[in-house]
Amino acid sequence: MVNIYCARWVMPVTTPPLADGAVAVDGTQIVALGPRADLVAQFPAAHVEDFGAAAIMPGLVNCHSHLELTAMRGYLEAEERDFFAWLRKLTVARLFHMTADDLRVAATWGAVEAARAGVTCVADAASGAAASIAALKDVGLRGTVYQEVFGPDARMAKEQWAKAHEQLAALRADETKLVRVGVSPHAPYSVSAPLLEMITDYALAAQLSIMMHAAESEAEILLIRDGRGTFADDYARRSIEWRAPGVSPIQYLAQVGVLRARPLLAH
Repeated sequence: MVNIYCARWVMPVTTPPLADGAVAVDGTQIVALGPRADLVAQFPAAHVEDFGAAAIMPGLVNCHSHLELTAMRGYLEAEERDFFAWLRKLTVARLFHMTADDLRVAATWGAVEAARAGVTCVADAASGAAASIAALKDVGLRGTVYQEVFGPDARMAKEQWAKAHEQLAALRADETKLVRVGVSPHAPYSVSAPLLEMITDYALAAQLSIMMHAAESEAEILLIRDGRGTFADDYARRSIEWRAPGVSPIQYLAQVGVLRARPLLAH
């Protein structure tokens, strides 16, 4: 069954805007676009829906989302001027106060809001990627869900990578034509150099895309460049072995090879 969607304007990707245009859709496939009269004549049995004074355009792409955290809207604003406090509050809430069901509901809520706003494709970073994968499937969106990996202590890199590798293997079994799996070493300050190297080597070999937060705060720059600041103090209290590379976050990612994989860098 072909459906024809009409509007005052149709905005194709590669051609100029069409006034009084239409798009013909058969199932999930766009089969034609052009002037309204032409498509109605081409598909005389089609159902026609007219949106009036509107524009039909390609779906928007959100290049960095955290669908599983949708339920935290309004919860973190009081800490927005203190990045370390903001991150700690988020982490505690995510790990200790949100159940698997909470994450699934939050991710689905975020996916529905995305669709209602015209976003049809996301690059989503998630500590629990399974919830975001399920949400995208439920709502019918396209996207890559990046399983986050954490581990700043170089002494534990092999153990942390073994766990992450197992997670990724399980997640890839749920990939579809629309929903793919990627990997997200969380940030330069939260993933050790050996772990970054293992993740990058695996991503290149397995043809997985990488997303990473980078250069997102002064606290990160102080740790990476100078080995001081709130992150350095926290790692010292927790006896985490960390050696500052003495360069900028982006230079650090180049040194450990992450940029070889042409990652999506957020912030």
